[in-house]
Amino acid sequence: MLKIGMLTSGGDCQALNAAMRGVVKALSHNAEDGVEFYGFLNGYQGMIYGNYRKLTSEDFSGILTRGGTILGTSRTPFKLLDEPTPEGINKVEAMKENYRKLGLDCLVMGGGNGSTKTAHRLSQEGLNVVALPKTIDNDTWGTDMTFGFHSAIEIATKCIDDIHTTASSHGRVFVIEIMGHKVGWIPLHAGIAGGADVILLPEIPYSIDNVIKAIEKRDKNGSRFTIVAVAEGAISVEEASLKRKAYKQRIAERTSPSIAYDIAAEIINRTGREVRVAVPGHTQRGGQPCAYDRVFATQVGVEAARGILDGEFGFMVADKNREIVRVPLDIVAGRLKTVPPDCQLVQEAKLMGISFGDEGVEGAINPILKPRKSKK
Repeated sequence: MLKIGMLTSGGDCQALNAAMRGVVKALSHNAEDGVEFYGFLNGYQGMIYGNYRKLTSEDFSGILTRGGTILGTSRTPFKLLDEPTPEGINKVEAMKENYRKLGLDCLVMGGGNGSTKTAHRLSQEGLNVVALPKTIDNDTWGTDMTFGFHSAIEIATKCIDDIHTTASSHGRVFVIEIMGHKVGWIPLHAGIAGGADVILLPEIPYSIDNVIKAIEKRDKNGSRFTIVAVAEGAISVEEASLKRKAYKQRIAERTSPSIAYDIAAEIINRTGREVRVAVPGHTQRGGQPCAYDRVFATQVGVEAARGILDGEFGFMVADKNREIVRVPLDIVAGRLKTVPPDCQLVQEAKLMGISFGDEGVEGAINPILKPRKSKK
């Protein structure tokens, strides 16, 4: 009989339950000698502390449309993985011990970049691990798509859509802050889908002068309002000139709630326009998964099950060129998929007149995204 452990790690998102359901259904229908499932509660913390429960078919009934995760989740930073817990527990050894205590044949982990790095570490330690590409940010290397991304776009786009009516009614400038700390896939897609006039991304440092010019140009053309979609990790050209440490220090010293409020204040001071800020926040990863994510997450779960039945481990399920494939964890772990500043979608948006705040700006790079120098 197969024994499968499951956990969800990092930030939650839509379709985590759908992905686990895909694994369970595919294995339950195809494992010749039967299968048992054990869920570690609250991410890797459950695996470290031995908090788990045996899962039954009832646990996976009616969860296809349910957001969040039935197992709970938490963040276990990879950089702290080799530091003992407050109780002095060796995290890696504890996870290995609990895996073997249950006699597991495989651990199925749904998570993003940091979680996948831990999955790779456990694979290197001798455990059979399969990863599922979960994150609303779509920033996981090795896959064209992650589940949760499309659902987040739908919510962010709906926010921009709804703001349009009040912005046009009052003739206001709206700065809408969209999730995207290090990468801008969500604000890029939602900004275009929602008809934003300015889109500011972490990968493309902006000049506030260019943002002001875009607003003034719309004013001259008779447009009474402007929509500025801002990634939460958007960065100015001046900030991009700083070293990584200095930039982090500046962010730590910020007195405003977020970058959107800083940009709004600049626009008010320099134009005298009436400006409002809207922050959809965690609604972007809450609620029901959209139809696309339900289907994709199910495909991911089924492929994970197929790999387990094949006796193949140490991979992440991925979408490559619209095919569901298996990508080795050592290729995926530790790499971030950012928005290329010259990618086709950005260029198409610029051709439509959308400003990214980088007009005339050359060579500015977000210090957080600059490759680190390898230590000798």
